Amino acid sequence: MDKPETETTIKSTPRPAVPGWARKSTLVLVIAAVALAVFGTTTQTWLIVHLDPAQLGSAVASQNGLQVQGSKAATSVTALALVALAGGLAASIAGRIGRWVITAIILLAAAGIVTAAAVVLADPLAAAQGSIAAATGISGSSVQVGVTVFPVIAVVAGSVLGICALAIVPAGRYWRSRTKYDAAAAAPAAGGAGAPAAPTDDIDSWDRLSRGDDPT
Repeated sequence: MDKPETETTIKSTPRPAVPGWARKSTLVLVIAAVALAVFGTTTQTWLIVHLDPAQLGSAVASQNGLQVQGSKAATSVTALALVALAGGLAASIAGRIGRWVITAIILLAAAGIVTAAAVVLADPLAAAQGSIAAATGISGSSVQVGVTVFPVIAVVAGSVLGICALAIVPAGRYWRSRTKYDAAAAAPAAGGAGAPAAPTDDIDSWDRLSRGDDPT
């Protein structure tokens, strides 16, 4: 009569509560949203170049100046945002070692985003020279360059992306294993040597049959 009571006690032991910031869905969603926000800034105008209308010619029909998108002012930001997005999605299915690798990749991508956007803020004229040369055929011109808010948003979003990447490893301790092999390896450690075997699914049964075992 004691054994059934012991088994019931073990099965009813509650799992530790997962903090809100450590939930897999929450963290992955935040990383994806921030990465998409960075990508979105590159489609907007980062720099506005004010040139002599005679120098502009037909390159710019508007009198508002030559508008330079973020994808042209900081070409690497677009690619780095996509890398961070892919890394965040991959973190949801990666194992413990994989999460360390993904954390490093997203951190490097975030550092690259912040650096590239900060360079544009520090020297907007140099960042606009390529677009000026493409539009007017003249490089090295001394012109006035205005900066919009989008490079600042990219710096802030890149910093948030780095913070979220650092949270992947500690949050991963609360995440359940996704593969049957990880679950099988974790079961003895969680339940002890005398814990009953977990029920198998159809895939596990086929695997055992292929090894010559009878799951029944």
